[in-house]
Amino acid sequence: MAALLVSGCAAGGTASAAPTAAPASGAPATAAPAASPTSVLSVIDPWVKATDKGMTAAFGTLVNNTDTEVRVVSGASPLSPKIELHEVVESDGKMVMRPKEGGFVIPARGTHQLTPGGDHIMLMGVADKVEPGAEIPFTLTLADGGTLRFTAIGKEFAGGKEDYQPGSGEGGMDMGGEDGGDKG
Repeated sequence: MAALLVSGCAAGGTASAAPTAAPASGAPATAAPAASPTSVLSVIDPWVKATDKGMTAAFGTLVNNTDTEVRVVSGASPLSPKIELHEVVESDGKMVMRPKEGGFVIPARGTHQLTPGGDHIMLMGVADKVEPGAEIPFTLTLADGGTLRFTAIGKEFAGGKEDYQPGSGEGGMDMGGEDGGDKG
């Protein structure tokens, strides 16, 4: 498990954590110090698009603090029963969202942007309203089993008319499936 560092503002906030092994007994792991010099991965300015319910997405900048590549393979949040790591790609002349095969790769000493219209953390089945300023906890799991916990801030965003809902209409992105539910 990893420690949690919450930033009080959406701009310039960061969270970082070093992975630690879970005890074999299944008891909760002791949290590692936040923002330690050995932190594997951190996130800068994490935020979630405000929504009433259904689908939304989380964004920010993932920062690799090591000399080797780091791969994020999954995510979790109490806000959503189903989270996928997504990319936006062109397919048959239109932009579609789909799960990012293999997850997000952050190069050694590099960054990986999570942005509207690009790679993002997709939250599906959101039953609670996300309002601006809401604090949403996340846990990302790395390929080596380590985790990063952080809190993203709810934020209004009109952007490029992204509508993270199944069957998005004009201006929205195709969710990659007939109903948008399974392929997100």
